[in-house]
This record gives sequence, structure tokens and C-alpha cells, in this order.
Amino acid sequence: MVNSQASGVPSAPRSCAGCGGKIADRFLLFSMERYWHTRCLKCSCCQAQLGDIGTSCYSKGGMILCRSDYIRLFGHSGVCSACGQSIPANEMVMRAQGNAYHLKCFSCATCRTRLMPGDRFHYINGTIFCEHDRPGAVLLNSHLLPLQSSSVLTDQKVC
Repeated sequence: MVNSQASGVPSAPRSCAGCGGKIADRFLLFSMERYWHTRCLKCSCCQAQLGDIGTSCYSKGGMILCRSDYIRLFGHSGVCSACGQSIPANEMVMRAQGNAYHLKCFSCATCRTRLMPGDRFHYINGTIFCEHDRPGAVLLNSHLLPLQSSSVLTDQKVC
């Protein structure tokens, strides 16, 4: 969410995504690729004016939410497949084969090296191995495949 002050240079009036009216105010908000009056960008649950309570907002399921309501409604983003602990909704995760992992837990089962974006890894029967520690790697090293969009392959590259 960006709070902008209208500059001294005249420009075409922008339409508010909330009320549809022209924005002639001194300040406007830009969020989710749209412009808003400061009074119109509100949390769908608590109706708090989002420009007044912070610099970020969340959007999910067609709702615009403040941080508190986002966490209250959607809770944590799941459980880490490695350590079994919950993952807060605002925490970055690594994903493989539909499983979510804390960044610190996404590591090779053999050498414990933490895998980073760009690293190649292997996912075998729910276990993550780095490129060097895959069981039978001598025979299968030529079959490494990069991660493609959001689909996850047996041999993968962290993106």
C-alpha cells in the first residue's frame, strides 16, 4: 500500500476503487493496482481505514483485510512438514510436493545444509536431499530437472 501526495503538476483525476468517485483529495492510496480515497480503503471485517493503521493490507477471498483480521481469519499457513510446528501466516515458506516448510527447516536430510532458491534438490518419499546426497545419485545425476512454475517434480530446483 502506498500513500501518495498529489504533486503540483495537474493530472487527470483518478477514480476510487472503493466508491467509484473521482479522487481530488490531497492524499490518495495505491493498493492492489488500484487507487483509493484514504477513507475508502477499509478492512472488510472491522472497517478500519487501512491507511490509518499501517502501511500494508492483505487480500484474500475477495476481501481486503488488516493484518489482525487476516491472521484471525486465516490463522497460520499450515504446519511445517519437517518439524511439525505451525507456520505463521506472515512467514515465508518453502514448498515441495504440496508440503510447506519453515525456511530454516528446508534442508538436506543427510548433511543438514539449508537449501536456498536456485539450489537443486531431490524429494524422495517425503524426504529432501541436496544434489550431492541423494541416495543413488551416481546413477541418476543426469536426471535433475528444474522447478517449473508451481508444479513440483521429483528432482527439483528451489525457486
